[in-house]
Amino acid sequence: MSGVDNGARRRLPVHVLRHRDYRYIWMGQFVSMLGTQMHAAALSWQVYQMTGSAVQLGLLGLIRAIAVMSTSLLGGAVADAFNRRRVLLVTQAMLMLLSAAIAVVTMSGSVTIWFLYVIAALAAATSAFDGPARAALIPGLVPRVELAPAMSLNMLVFSVARMVGPAVGGIAVAQVGLSGTYWLDAGSFLFVIAALAMMQTRLEPPVVRGNHLEAIVEGLQFIRRTPVIWGVILLDFLATLLGSTVGLAPIFATDVLKIGPEGFGLLLSAPAAGAVLGGVLISLVPQPERPGMVMVGAVVGYGAGLMLFGASTTLLVALLALAGAGAADSISVAMRAVIRNLATPDPLLGRVAAAHSAMAMGGPRLGEFQSGVMAGAVGPRIAMIAGGAAVVVVSLAMGALVPKMSRSRLDELDAEAAARDQRWGHGGGAATTSDSAGQAGSGGDQ
Repeated sequence: MSGVDNGARRRLPVHVLRHRDYRYIWMGQFVSMLGTQMHAAALSWQVYQMTGSAVQLGLLGLIRAIAVMSTSLLGGAVADAFNRRRVLLVTQAMLMLLSAAIAVVTMSGSVTIWFLYVIAALAAATSAFDGPARAALIPGLVPRVELAPAMSLNMLVFSVARMVGPAVGGIAVAQVGLSGTYWLDAGSFLFVIAALAMMQTRLEPPVVRGNHLEAIVEGLQFIRRTPVIWGVILLDFLATLLGSTVGLAPIFATDVLKIGPEGFGLLLSAPAAGAVLGGVLISLVPQPERPGMVMVGAVVGYGAGLMLFGASTTLLVALLALAGAGAADSISVAMRAVIRNLATPDPLLGRVAAAHSAMAMGGPRLGEFQSGVMAGAVGPRIAMIAGGAAVVVVSLAMGALVPKMSRSRLDELDAEAAARDQRWGHGGGAATTSDSAGQAGSGGDQ
């Protein structure tokens, strides 16, 4: 590795914000994510106010999950087949129009529950195309040696939006109403659209072989043949499957800690608050040389936090445990993104991100079911402690069984990724602007 690369990696992660296009996208993403969280809070409130049914409220989440999981792989193929900037311009515009549509219909007073379900499904399916394109775009906006801090800062804005958004959404519903909240969300997409419109970086067009179905199969075959990739995805899936807190939070609030609805809200907010602290931490320290080792350690910390939460007898201890679990989870998410993007050739970035997204969506949903069954069989405390212990054991086992995932250095991942890019006949999806120095390439907005 060159001295320049070593120097770049010793810088604080916030230094990556000097890259103009990344900085604009990063700021636009924060505003858009904040609006999305506000929209989600308003939609949940509206569904429950209209139906008074917990089942129909749960159906809203199920519809979203099915829409995302059924379209994610196709979304990844599209992200790798077309110019990712243009894909994002289309998806962001569509999401803005969907928010505007629900605002207009809500204002008219003619909204129905099935209309809300349809809008939720369409928005979730659109997000399945938006997410892979966004994940695949970021590596082209910063030099490869600064990918880790870029992912860390992305995780920070997501965590802050996830923590603040629902509360701001609740305030917005009270102050400007449901339709006003949806209009605010629609407006938030303009920030990302503006950042994309002003983007100066021009990336090489992706190289895709065959039709979309063949492209999806090709992406899955790459994952199967690459231990560092399937190890990251499998560890993420197992950790969320075995260690679910959301499904048991109402039981802990009502029957274990006896803290009522106010305490229940605090239990839900604590992991997000911890995630913000974790995001701040990884944004203020130099990027680790072995991201896989940090990831495995963070997942172990996540499991330990769940065990402490399961054993807690006071609200304070429960909140500290969940905040610690949230901080560990945010660190592991950032490191997973770094490993995945470094180890994946540019033409496959969208498909690999989409496959990971589908598994990441399924794990928590199955985890809520698993934790509920376990709690019914052995009680919520033992279920939570056992789940946390299982996360610790699985993460340590995965780290030992997949050493390529846990022990690879950043320079090793760089070298292997460069070799894969050469085999794909791709130079790295590089920028033509000076503020993305270190990447080579040319080409217009294909």
